[in-house]
Amino acid sequence: MAEPNLVYFDLETQKSAAEVGGWHNKRAMKLALGVTYSTARGTYEIYREDEVGGLLQELQRADRVIGFNVIDFDFEVLAPYSVFDLRQVPVLDLMQHVEKVIGLRVGLDAIAEQTLGCGKTAGGMESLKWWKEGKLGQIAEYCCYDVKATRLVHEFGRQYGCVFYFSKKTQRREKVEVSW
Repeated sequence: MAEPNLVYFDLETQKSAAEVGGWHNKRAMKLALGVTYSTARGTYEIYREDEVGGLLQELQRADRVIGFNVIDFDFEVLAPYSVFDLRQVPVLDLMQHVEKVIGLRVGLDAIAEQTLGCGKTAGGMESLKWWKEGKLGQIAEYCCYDVKATRLVHEFGRQYGCVFYFSKKTQRREKVEVSW
């Protein structure tokens, strides 16, 4: 039997929450770039806004989409581009899973740093600056790195049954049991 096609996914936006009137207006932020990594294909794919149809097709055809805050953010940003309900896509949102276990939201950077020993290469605000400067290559590189970090965190969690984060409360590295 063939292995399931896991599609790791992240996107960057054209506009910030402040530019669209707050976080409740995520659907107005617009797609700058979306990046996927398909386990069936074994490669990354980069989608610009004018290629969003291909991105949506890949997500819809995946056996499972895996991302970090993908349900509450990425899918909300993509919703205006889609004729189908993205909530029908089988998804594993690593942020939501960790939040359920420990009772607080922890960012990808904090988990990747403590689990893998490497953090993110940039931040969302830098990506927005690059968008305004027309630096799509830098956005693509940053977004690809986030997809890779998500994939490596997920694979670590599957292999070892846990991931780690730095707790501001205890001021130490804490373990999070996961069942991915």
